[in-house]
Amino acid sequence: MRQNRLVAHRGYPNAFPENTLIGYQAAVAAGARFVELDVQLSADRIPVLFHDRDMLRLCGHDGKIGDYTIARLSQFKAGYFDRFGYRYAQNPITRLDEFVSWLRKQPALTAFVEIKRISLEQFGVDTVVKTIIDVIQPAERQCVLISYSLDALAHARKLGWSQVGAVIDDWKGHESAAVRSLAPQYFFCDYATLPRFGKLIIPGIKTAVYETTDTQLAIRLMDRGIDLVETFEIRDMVDTVSSV
Repeated sequence: MRQNRLVAHRGYPNAFPENTLIGYQAAVAAGARFVELDVQLSADRIPVLFHDRDMLRLCGHDGKIGDYTIARLSQFKAGYFDRFGYRYAQNPITRLDEFVSWLRKQPALTAFVEIKRISLEQFGVDTVVKTIIDVIQPAERQCVLISYSLDALAHARKLGWSQVGAVIDDWKGHESAAVRSLAPQYFFCDYATLPRFGKLIIPGIKTAVYETTDTQLAIRLMDRGIDLVETFEIRDMVDTVSSV
């Protein structure tokens, strides 16, 4: 069923602050079977869910996640005021361990856990990858580590993590020696870089594209062979795709 091939990208950002537990809860309630989340480390190496390189857009504060301890981050709110006003003014930044505790209660759900490059730059590959793996280990069966950093994914493999997904903006990136050497289970790319015609299949690898709220586009891409489509509007996409 096509609706089971949609990925709730950062949760349900069109209706809730992105990368927050309430957004993922809403995405699952809307029918999501796959979710994607972004992970960075606090100054004291505690993984939290956060996408941007700075905190201004979502939290209204200067600086980046890695500048603050988890105690300080717990005082900030991930409410995305410019989009939602005061509706989520008390919504906290979500820690990765909180997400994992919830994920384990959703046995049919798969999470694509993206290791953000800003944390890799600040703390180093070994520290970031080890820290994240330690936290998601209880939900190993449900978690796929993904990243733009193939080095981070290769290191995860050395540490015994099996499921990984390479994120490269351009579709042609799957042909690179680095991706072939990694042999990821998943390959993510921007749908705008896809060839205009023909089947979109990579033997032995499941394909995922980002980012669209266009139902007809999602259906066309699936019909051409794309396995998964990421969306910010999971409820409407699930409802519409399932009715086609």
